Amino acid sequence: MEEIYKTLKIKQQSPNSLVFHLLINRPSRGNALSLDFFTEFPAALSFLDRNPDVGIIILSGSGRHFCAGIDLQTLSGIISEETGDTGRKVEKVRREIKLMQRAVTAIEECRKPVIAAIHGACIGAGIDIITACDLRYCTENALFSVKEVDLAITADFGTLQRLPAIVGFGNAMELALTARRFSGLEAKVLGLVTRVFSSKEALEEGVAEIADCIAAKSPVAVIGTKRVLIQARELTLDQGLDYVATWNSGTLLSDDLKEATSAQLQKRKPLFAKL
Repeated sequence: MEEIYKTLKIKQQSPNSLVFHLLINRPSRGNALSLDFFTEFPAALSFLDRNPDVGIIILSGSGRHFCAGIDLQTLSGIISEETGDTGRKVEKVRREIKLMQRAVTAIEECRKPVIAAIHGACIGAGIDIITACDLRYCTENALFSVKEVDLAITADFGTLQRLPAIVGFGNAMELALTARRFSGLEAKVLGLVTRVFSSKEALEEGVAEIADCIAAKSPVAVIGTKRVLIQARELTLDQGLDYVATWNSGTLLSDDLKEATSAQLQKRKPLFAKL
């Protein structure tokens, strides 16, 4: 699986494993996000999504941090003065923001589950990224901040839209308005992460175990569960039930249901075909 990126790295957990790691790979800059990231990241997710050998993706950061936010040089480049009237400048900035938003939303659009494994700093745009992930885990000494207000920016890649549903409206408002730092332990109390690990090594081991568990399940059921849960955020209860009924009316015809039932009766692990 040879894909070359400037800002990312892909590696398989082990030979024949369905678990793949996608690393933000600018450790010398604290994995701050350059303009290249916003084109490479959705491309990498699409590449992994389309590959039948990939069952689940673990997103993490190379080096000491998960993500230090958007690179300030990238930010300066977006808002730098250019020739042309104000309307055209505004349209260009809006277009750049929309491109970056789509890069983060690509996590939700990826059929395969994406797990965030967070260590070190997770600042600003790093929060945008992890709130779009399906599962989130961190180390005790991880450091979080919805930092944008300190840079005179309204967070615009998804934090303000996704974080309230995760930690509650009041908590999201307080974190976004104060930009205060909070630890991995507080992130667990808030509900931002599901579990906290004592060290980076323990995080890697624990998340790998969780990913292996999910990867062993029916890929049809896994992608269906992700999609139905994401859609449910925008639907009423009746609409959500109708959506899952329509979804399952097709997917229940796969061989996975027969295999799962047979495995239960025969007291063995099921073996599912790749997706």
